[in-house]
Amino acid sequence: MKIQLTIKKFFQGAGVISLALVFIALGNWQLDRSVIVKELNAASKVIDPKIYYLGELAEPSVALDSRNVNKSVAFSGFYVANFKAPFQKDVDGKVSDWEVGLLQVDGSDPLSGVLVVRGLWEDRLKNPEVAMSTKIELVGTLQPRQNDDRADNVPVVISRLDSSVIVGLTDLDLYDGFIVAKSETTRSGDLIRDRVVAAPPVSKVAGYYWQHISYVAIWWLMAAIVLYLPFYRRSIKP
Repeated sequence: MKIQLTIKKFFQGAGVISLALVFIALGNWQLDRSVIVKELNAASKVIDPKIYYLGELAEPSVALDSRNVNKSVAFSGFYVANFKAPFQKDVDGKVSDWEVGLLQVDGSDPLSGVLVVRGLWEDRLKNPEVAMSTKIELVGTLQPRQNDDRADNVPVVISRLDSSVIVGLTDLDLYDGFIVAKSETTRSGDLIRDRVVAAPPVSKVAGYYWQHISYVAIWWLMAAIVLYLPFYRRSIKP
């Protein structure tokens, strides 16, 4: 009888500890999400005037660090493909179709490429002198990949600004995210055209910072209650 009672208490204790650990893990998970939201919100507000070399902030086939979003980068290369990105929203809320080029980064080994928003799709014929052999010196801002489709992937059209949608169309190692061009220069001079400014990135994590922090407190409070209850029940026994 005593052995059965001991085994019962053991499993009850193990169950309590397991449940408490689950609540603590959920709190830690919520805390990680709050950190992601805070970093993305901070990155979208900070304007760093420095222009970095692309390789300082990003690498091909590596997820873009959220702390580098909206930072300016400079690099050079050659456009090897052109796409239409429909129904894109700019910083003013205007929806239009954008021209997006796949630029092979000059001097990269192995060969790498990055998506570049060049401007409005309707202006794509304004620079007929640009060919695959034309070297482009480019300055632009880093942006995270989009997660929601705006259209279907069909020839010359990409559903969203995300290098993963074109991996089957090129042998280049692709950078995560995309770049919104602020200027393009060839040896003949600047390429003059209207530029777009992308809307601030939307956090991939739903909710607000303090909302996540409140959930952290709730989960950890639940863990404390679960651990306290056995002692409370014992204290009220006659």
